[in-house]
This record gives sequence, structure tokens and C-alpha cells, in this order.
Amino acid sequence: MPLLLIPTLAASACSPWDPNLGGNASPSATGTATATASPSPTPTSPASPSPGTPPPDETSPPQSGDRVISSRISQDWVWPGPDQPISVVHDNPVPIAPPPEPPIPYLYSIGVGEHPSDTPPYDQMSFKFKGGFPGYELMFVPELDSDASGLPVPMPGTSRILRAVFNVAQAHTEQGESSVVSAPPAFIGYDAITRYAPAGDFEGYVTYGIGVGRPMDTVPQTLVRVYEVEKIEQGQRLFVVAIQIDASLWR
Repeated sequence: MPLLLIPTLAASACSPWDPNLGGNASPSATGTATATASPSPTPTSPASPSPGTPPPDETSPPQSGDRVISSRISQDWVWPGPDQPISVVHDNPVPIAPPPEPPIPYLYSIGVGEHPSDTPPYDQMSFKFKGGFPGYELMFVPELDSDASGLPVPMPGTSRILRAVFNVAQAHTEQGESSVVSAPPAFIGYDAITRYAPAGDFEGYVTYGIGVGRPMDTVPQTLVRVYEVEKIEQGQRLFVVAIQIDASLWR
């Protein structure tokens, strides 16, 4: 696990308006964010994505006032293997808000959605934070371990596990209760995203495992893309890290 970052500034970025969500994306951005990952050659490399905001994966219908403030692709399609994780840094002021709000970005909700008609087809899991974008690292791992016990977290029925570690972040309130107000059941059952599981909320790190794909005889590389979207949703200002998993291998 990487060392805890010392936050200083807020970050966001932009891309065109999404008509599915309404509103106009702001052309301005503040702060900095850095993504690093090198794509590996793969025979199943999909076509380049179209620009814009990823389709929504909300379970509730949009409300008047819902809109995208800004969005960007923080990492285009790549295989985040053990030697080349996706790593994105966001620096935020601490505290980001006065009490009783948490002092660092905190997880508010989780959403999932299928997008079978896109090129490539993909499944999406969105981690929605309040307060700002956290930093994060995404990497395929052979086993999901709990932070901080180190015990394995069961992820049955998957061919691989994508570990998402959000840093300078938390998933609890200042009263010690979960800050997550809505999330899908553990079993997802999509082509690319089969299930997910929490694996830690400890000392500024929030860890989740995403079970990817049904078991296969061989384990080919599965590509991942990441969007960041700042938006107003259901009256809440959210900072969304949308993780997209290429579903082509299971079609």
C-alpha cells in the first residue's frame, strides 16, 4: 500500500456536456491530477472511446437541477497489471470542510451499470465521493486482502480481482458510522463485473475489490478505463470515480 499523501489543493477537470444528465460541463478546472499506467499489447485491444461523460448508472430517475459540472478521462483503456497499476493523485486541503463534515473526501454512494451497445461493451462501477476527488490506485491482484487485518476477502465466481484503493479518503462519518447511503448488493452478475466487496476503511485508505468476469480456462488481460465526473445528482454535489471494465471477453 502506498504512503499516505499530504494534501494541499483541490482538483477537477472537464469534457463535453452529457445530454443524459442535463446541464453544461464547465470549461474550467482547478488543481492537478496525475495518472500513470502503460498499456500492454493485447489482441483484444478495443477501439478508442468516444469523448464525453460516461452514461449514468443511477438507480433513481434524474431530478430537475441534476447536471455535470466537469468530466475527464483520467486513464484511457489499459491493463493495470501488478507492474503497471493505474495511479492518480489528487491533492486536497485538509480539512476540506469544518465539522461535523469529515475532514477528507468521503464515500457517499456506489452505482453500477451495463453498457452493452458501446464499443467496446463495458460494465461500470462508480464510487461517488463528497468533498473532492480522492487519489486512487487500481491493480489486478490474485487475492483481495482486508486492510488492516490482512485476511483474505472471499470473491467467488470471478476470473480475476481488480483492487481499488482510494487514498486520503474515508467511508465513515465523524461519529464512526458508515457514510455510504446507497450501494448495490454484493452480487452484481454482469458480464464483466460479477461482484464487489469492501476490504478496508483504515487510516485514510478505502479499499474495494471488483470481481471481474466469469472464470475462464485462461486469464487474458482485461482493459480498464477511468472517468472522473464532478456533478450535481439528486441535490448532492458528488465527485465520481467511474471505473469501466471491458466486457468483450465474455460476449
